[in-house]
Amino acid sequence: MKPLVSIIMGSTSDLPVMEKAAKILNDFEIPFEINALSAHRTPEQVKEFASNAYKNGIRVIIAGAGGAAHLPGVIAAFTPLPVIGVPIKASISIDGWDSLLSIVQMPPGIPVATVGLDGAQNAGILAAQILGAGDEKIYEKVSNYKKKLESKITKANEELAMVKYEYKTN
Repeated sequence: MKPLVSIIMGSTSDLPVMEKAAKILNDFEIPFEINALSAHRTPEQVKEFASNAYKNGIRVIIAGAGGAAHLPGVIAAFTPLPVIGVPIKASISIDGWDSLLSIVQMPPGIPVATVGLDGAQNAGILAAQILGAGDEKIYEKVSNYKKKLESKITKANEELAMVKYEYKTN
């Protein structure tokens, strides 16, 4: 089984956030790989990975980084594949704002789709949606996932209807 998605993080300290993407991809039965690469400490390895990702079967890259958060943008500079950036609120982060702004403010021609702070779960879902545009099985799994979200809210409203207050009208 060859991976379709590559989850890349700046260091293994990002794993508690990034494993949420892995869980979603695993639930959708989408083959993926996980590696640590640093835009600053291993720039040649980042270039090698990104330049060869398509040839190696990768179709979507999820890249998480904290602090200056250059990793998603550097990867995007070396590949035409879709890159989803996950800004991480790291120990060196300025409350996550530096990570978010570093990823979302890419120059024209080097887009990085960016999810919210520590939003690896959404990155996994977005990767599945991208792949699902050309794969009916993945499309159906994402569709079913979203239907479950709908039923969760429907059930929550049924439970809220049972909560009684003197001035509650519904």
